[in-house]
Amino acid sequence: MVSDVFGEVGIAATYGLVGLVLMALGFVLVDVLTPGNLREQVWVQRNRNAAILLSTNLLGVGIIVATAIAASQGNWAEGLLSTAAYGILGLVLMGVSFVVLDAVTPGNLGQMMVHEEPHPAVYVSGASHLAVSAIVAVAIF
Repeated sequence: MVSDVFGEVGIAATYGLVGLVLMALGFVLVDVLTPGNLREQVWVQRNRNAAILLSTNLLGVGIIVATAIAASQGNWAEGLLSTAAYGILGLVLMGVSFVVLDAVTPGNLGQMMVHEEPHPAVYVSGASHLAVSAIVAVAIF
C-alpha cells in the first residue's frame, strides 16, 4: 500500500517534470517572439503586456498537459510521450498563431507585446494562445 503511494508520487513527479520542461519551452517561445529580454520585461520593468502574453502561454501549456495526463488512462509511458508530443504541438501552434496574427494586423505584434503602455492586442494574442490550447486539448480525446 505504501509502495503504491510512492509509485503514484513518482508518476506524478515525472508528469510534473514534463510539464515544467514544456512551460520552460513556452517561456523561450514567448521570449523569441517578442523583442528584448522577457525576464527583464516582466520582472524588472513590470511590463503588463509581456506578463499577460507569457501567462496565457503558460496557462495554455497547462491545459494541454493536464488534458494529456487525464487522457492517458493510467498508461504511464504512453501518457508521458503523448503529453510531451501534444505539448510541443501546442507550443508550435501557439507560435504559428502569433505569427499569423502579426501578419494580418497592423503594426508589429511583438513590439506591442513589450510596449510599456497597456495594449489591447495582448488580450487578442493571449486569447489566441488559449484557443489553440483548447483545440489541442480537445483533439487529445
